[in-house]
Formats: sequence, structure tokens, C-alpha cells
Amino acid sequence: MRIDFHCHTEFSRDSGTSLAGLLAACQRAGIDGLCITDHNRLVAPRLWPVAAPVRLIPGEEIMTTAGEIIGLFLQEEIPPHLSPQETVQRIRAQGGIVYLPHPCESLRHSALDPAAQVAIMADVDIIEVFNSRVTLPGDNAQALRLAQASGKLHGAGSDAHTAREIGNAYVEMPAFTGQDDFLACLAQGRVVGRLANPLVHLDTVWQKLRKRI
Repeated sequence: MRIDFHCHTEFSRDSGTSLAGLLAACQRAGIDGLCITDHNRLVAPRLWPVAAPVRLIPGEEIMTTAGEIIGLFLQEEIPPHLSPQETVQRIRAQGGIVYLPHPCESLRHSALDPAAQVAIMADVDIIEVFNSRVTLPGDNAQALRLAQASGKLHGAGSDAHTAREIGNAYVEMPAFTGQDDFLACLAQGRVVGRLANPLVHLDTVWQKLRKRI
């Protein structure tokens, strides 16, 4: 199955994509499972259609005091602006999975600080080795080297803020039955990805302005 590990909906401050639009985009792109990782919000579990043909993995992209960390398979929202260590502890307290997004993104201020990465690396389950919104391809290559050097599983996500970005990146992996075998199935996965047109960032800017007005 194809899993996109990183995307956003209208509940993020910089996206206008509805859940219905996201679901339709997944079906068009052949995405079987989706990690919805809105900024500092966990809304998908209560709103995603129960009978949806696309499997939901509830997540949250959490802004810590040193940059962003994603928690997957969450049950409760985690507040922003905690330390990376406290954020990881709260993900673990829910039995969640710790996912490090765009760790080597040189042009993104929200990437987790390298010193903080070192501090939490023992508790990281997955490193995002391909993010479609990365501007410089070498940043993804560096993320892959980081994952290989630290022995972490590889994730990939479109980081979609618009419906048309869905499917730009995903991991092709065996079907999993639940959270218990998710990581074991991911270990057999294959990363697939292409970079988005840099102009997609204009959509993000527009959504931020629109929601402020």
C-alpha cells in the first residue's frame, strides 16, 4: 500500500484543503493511507469518514521550542512550544510514533535544530528522507544520510498544503493491520517521491494571509 506520511488540511493555518478534498485527491493519486499532520492540531480522527476507502493515521506536526516534530497514531492533541524532549515524552505517553520531518531543510525555519535532533534521536522512530516541498534536493539527500547513519526507518511525505500535491511522495509498503505492526511493515517499504513546483509555496502564503483577514 502507498502511505503519504505528511499532509495538511484547512485546520492548519497555511492550508485550505478540506478533508473531503483530501480524500478525493488520495483516490485520484492512488494513495491508500494518509498521515494527516496539521500544525498544532489533531482534528482528523473525529472528522474522517469511518467508511473512507483511504486509511487514516492521525498525527500532529508540533512546533517545539527548537522546531517541529510529528507524532503519529495520536489520540490527544499535544500543545505547541514545549521542549523537544517534553514533546517526545507526550507522544510516547499516548503510545504514539515519533517522526522527524524535513530534518535537514536548510531554507525552512521550522526544521528541528540539529542539537535538539541529537538530544531526542534515541526516541525517534522514523526520519522523513523525502519531503516534496523541500526546495533544495540536496536537503533530502542529507536527510537520507542522517537516517542511514542513525539506523532509523525511512518516511516520505508530500507535505501537501493543497490537494493537487497529494501523491508527490509516499512509501510503498506491505499492508499493516494496526499500529502494532506498522513499523515492521515500514521496514520493508520503498520511498517514492518527486519535488513539488516551488510555486506551491505561494498558495501557503495566500492561505496565511486569507486566514488573518
